Amino acid sequence: RVNMIEILIVWLATVLGLGIATLITPGIKAKSFVTFLIAATVLGLINAFIRPVLWLLTAPLSVLTFGLFLLVINALMIMLAAALVPGFEVKGFGSALLAAIIMAIVGVIGFVAVALLTGADISWYSYEYHSQTFH
Repeated sequence: RVNMIEILIVWLATVLGLGIATLITPGIKAKSFVTFLIAATVLGLINAFIRPVLWLLTAPLSVLTFGLFLLVINALMIMLAAALVPGFEVKGFGSALLAAIIMAIVGVIGFVAVALLTGADISWYSYEYHSQTFH
């Protein structure tokens, strides 16, 4: 079952993370705010459909690098979004990797903030229990 509020929250996290990355990273530019929103939407779709397949295919490499290779995949997804959205530019892999790191940090902060604001427990057990009961 797809929960529209969950989709909206994930998209807003993508917008916030990409926005901060665009402001901080010198090699990332959006021509306009509308272009930025389109890029965030395209990145959200890429993350929903393409990234899980790549994560699965590169799982052994991700395990060997203690998950750091996932940042490489996220950087490639940002570069793909830039290639698909005219007016959204990512100049080089280094800029995309920095953006992926920034977005990961924003995601962790968002996860903790939502848990604190809703009074939820922040633990692996809690996450595992809730994912089993809701799926």
